[in-house]
Amino acid sequence: MWPAPGSTSRSGRLFGVLTLLLCPSSLHGCISPPRIPHGSYKVIDRTLGIPTTVQYECQEGYALVGAATLSCKFIQWSSPAPRCEALCLKPRIPNGKLSVERDQYITPDTLTIQCDPGYKMVGSQVISCSQYRSWIPAVPKCERVNSAPSEVLEREEVLEGQHLLKCLPDPGDSKMALELHKLSLRIEKLEQERAKGIRYI
Repeated sequence: MWPAPGSTSRSGRLFGVLTLLLCPSSLHGCISPPRIPHGSYKVIDRTLGIPTTVQYECQEGYALVGAATLSCKFIQWSSPAPRCEALCLKPRIPNGKLSVERDQYITPDTLTIQCDPGYKMVGSQVISCSQYRSWIPAVPKCERVNSAPSEVLEREEVLEGQHLLKCLPDPGDSKMALELHKLSLRIEKLEQERAKGIRYI
């Protein structure tokens, strides 16, 4: 027996309704929104109980990179899931400058540090924001450059030598007088160090 006219179309519609109710995935292919590390989403809109629009947010200490809101477009989400990148606070480096000035940085931002004139770098000049919310390698320091003892001695020798030269009646003896003065200062320094117990090899 053949089905009555119109019964086929009614059966087709009934099958379609049953398919939607029993297998809602036939509506679209993005039932489960993507999950992301250090973040979560909340459902903004639903269709037949199925999430169709979601909004992402990150845990404290992390920044959202990418689209915060995703919508289901028939078989896929409107864009890739965003990421939650670790936040690093702006490093404080007295007497130094950063290549990029911001209040916060995210993984994998990299900074180059430049010390002010008269200061030297102690540590790595290049640091990166890590996934652990810290700078790797450790934040360097800019320390003042102190004159070496030999430079200080030479400066004292010159100043005292200039004062001595003013007392010489014959300018031709100035060179010899200066050398003798420098020699006497070195001898005095050696005697002081010997008195302190410093040994020389």
